[in-house]
Amino acid sequence: MIVSSRHNNPRYAAGQKAVKRLAETGTPWKEEALIIGFTGAIASGKSTVADYLETKGAALVDGDVISRELVQPGKPVFNEIVKQFGPQMVGPDGQLDRKKLGQEVFGNEESLLKLNEITHPPIWKEMTRQTLAAALKTDVVLMVMPLLLEHGAEQLVDQVWVTDVSEETQLKRLMTRDKSSQEQAQGRINAQMSAAEKRALADVLIDNNGTLEETFANADYAWQEHVLTV
Repeated sequence: MIVSSRHNNPRYAAGQKAVKRLAETGTPWKEEALIIGFTGAIASGKSTVADYLETKGAALVDGDVISRELVQPGKPVFNEIVKQFGPQMVGPDGQLDRKKLGQEVFGNEESLLKLNEITHPPIWKEMTRQTLAAALKTDVVLMVMPLLLEHGAEQLVDQVWVTDVSEETQLKRLMTRDKSSQEQAQGRINAQMSAAEKRALADVLIDNNGTLEETFANADYAWQEHVLTV
């Protein structure tokens, strides 16, 4: 039995509270379309598979895209970050300096929790708003969110799909992607919910250990079995 690290983890508290509030007020998007919560461990190929599923007809609601939109200059989240962390977090172009902000919260639990309190609730609010809007127009919506399971958001969706890779593949891909050392990459992996934990919570696993063609074939099979037959 795998005990999830998401329980009683203060880093996930703000997102979990936001998701709980949303679930308590109702999930009307689930009445309009099939809602797939789509996630995976770091460097597992979430974006690649999600983009492929979009070509099959799914509408994408992407948490990473939303998080970037919410920190555009002048928006409430942007203003609150600058208020809490200081004007030095704004670059010469007027945009939020995400790298500097990342350095500020890295290894600083208090700062990280403060940032999560600012960003996670509005991200989930906008995620569900866009999900409902998409559900009114299409039959399948992919809610793509790295922290979907950490925040307990399986209650907001009909199915949970997880891109799955071995620890060895994950480490190699992360090192290549970020041009980081093995120690640095392993540290990032260890700081997050493990692939095994996500695997245990999935309704559908998409194996992404092989070639791109093999991954897409796995996605095709999942689509046929869990979407077209629903």
